Amino acid sequence: MPKVLSTSVNADGGPHFDLLANAGFDVEAVDRSVDLFDEDTLISQMQGASAVSAGSEPYTARVIENLPDLRVISRSGVGFDAIDLAACDEKGVVVTVTPGVNHHAVAEHTIALLMGVARGFPERHDRVKDGRWFREPYPRVMGSTIGILGLGRIGRAVATRAVGLGMNVLAFEPFPQQEFVETWRVELVDDLNELIPRCDYLSLHLPNMAETHHVINAERLALMKPGSVLINTARGPLVDEAALIEALQNGPMRAAGLDVFEVEPLPTDSPLLSLQNVLLSGHVAGLDNESHEGTFEMVADTIIKLHSGEWPADRIVNMKGVGDWAW
Repeated sequence: MPKVLSTSVNADGGPHFDLLANAGFDVEAVDRSVDLFDEDTLISQMQGASAVSAGSEPYTARVIENLPDLRVISRSGVGFDAIDLAACDEKGVVVTVTPGVNHHAVAEHTIALLMGVARGFPERHDRVKDGRWFREPYPRVMGSTIGILGLGRIGRAVATRAVGLGMNVLAFEPFPQQEFVETWRVELVDDLNELIPRCDYLSLHLPNMAETHHVINAERLALMKPGSVLINTARGPLVDEAALIEALQNGPMRAAGLDVFEVEPLPTDSPLLSLQNVLLSGHVAGLDNESHEGTFEMVADTIIKLHSGEWPADRIVNMKGVGDWAW
């Protein structure tokens, strides 16, 4: 039976191993000490694999070209910007994601970062550790305004939680679900340059594509309200990181909560690491116990379905119009 390699972070264990093994697949986990962000290493590790339970490692055109046995990249998540879809189309490699599994996890993490920076963390934590007993007030979250860029599953999950906190919710979304917008009293704003100056908090939930690259740039950061906060649990390249650092150091921003970065893992010499007004995590917003189980169940189910001749179209992000693919 085909070999399936599990490369996803935190995927050394999970339901996909038993599900795939019971379906007759040969399943292996990559050694966690291996640097899969290096193309040569990734190519070497992937030899002989017909499918992969993939993380955010880069499946570039060169990588795809050098993996002749590869048929399926089943991404454990919803982002696929590290995968060259055109190269996969050319080689007949199906790329899939796991929609509808981790949106509650991301929404909770978004609110955790928002509340953390709203109440002065990590600086307050560091002050106490250093023996500096200093008290100062911060603006209350209730009654403030959050702007949500993108009202997909995650953006909507953030909106409901923001309403529960007593926040006013603005949103930018070209294709909104009108019933949701009306039920949760979300105000749609179709011009980012009008939305941004009205927000105390700006939370990003857009996909990474050519149209959204650096959607938050120096010009838009300059539009932010003095004392405002940026939260990014979507994709690092949505934000011009150098411009963000400047805005955090010299205004107008008060703070940022970041789970994703332009370069990942975040370089140890990044200026973000020395800023007291930034709360950081390492691309883990979508990870909780429930999403971990659900994600890897779907990863395995997708691989099994494709091998048995089914075509789970709602999970497949490439091979448009292909009707004769077989494994």
